[in-house]
Amino acid sequence: METELVKPVIAEKFPGLTMAQSTRYGGTSEGPYADLNLGLSTGDGREAVMENRRRFWSALGTSEAHAAGGYQVHGSEIKIVDQPGYFDGHDAFVTDRPGIFLSVTIADCVPVLIFDPVKKTIAAVHAGWRGTVEQITGKTVALLQKVYGTNPADCIAYIGTCIGFDSFEVSAEVAREFAPELQKEAGSPGKYLVDLKEANRMQLMQAGMPGELIEVSPFCTAKDHHRFFSFRKEGGVTGRMLAVIGMIS
Repeated sequence: METELVKPVIAEKFPGLTMAQSTRYGGTSEGPYADLNLGLSTGDGREAVMENRRRFWSALGTSEAHAAGGYQVHGSEIKIVDQPGYFDGHDAFVTDRPGIFLSVTIADCVPVLIFDPVKKTIAAVHAGWRGTVEQITGKTVALLQKVYGTNPADCIAYIGTCIGFDSFEVSAEVAREFAPELQKEAGSPGKYLVDLKEANRMQLMQAGMPGELIEVSPFCTAKDHHRFFSFRKEGGVTGRMLAVIGMIS
């Protein structure tokens, strides 16, 4: 099967801009990692993962030599990138360099991709629930403003496929970290559901981005796990996807 990429409509009117997220389809991995597992830190065979990554980057029209990313720690550290490479310990990356493709690894957490067409800057954010509570998406927009002079009103953003509101069940302790409008009681006693997509969309809007310039994926990694990897749905033994943004010029 051909390597499948999900690309937001909002990016189509910008020539030279790449925004995309991988799915499960189009790789060589087997078992719980079937089949386009892109995660370097899973129990999958390295040879299969590297072939999957080669296929993914090729489908984007580039190679991993032009990529920047790293092992994420579910925090709120942001890396300013001026060359390709892997920078562990960061959950968001920003650059103004064309030809560098920023990537974050996903299997339920929220990928947020941001593009400023005026200043020609980009950002890729991995927002787990802890990073969301720490305002990583809002902090990333603030860093774009500080370092590159970005005006949030000029930006577009894509909130990619992650675990959806009806599937992200948490304890009351975790739920208390979120605004009341971002949570509701779950079916299980003492459990709540939290809306990570909306939490990050609100951070973008609070930073000054117009709502109509934010596209949100309608899919859920848990409900649509036949197409996307879901850490929770599959008991922690599963593959990983990449969400990527880059500028050709």
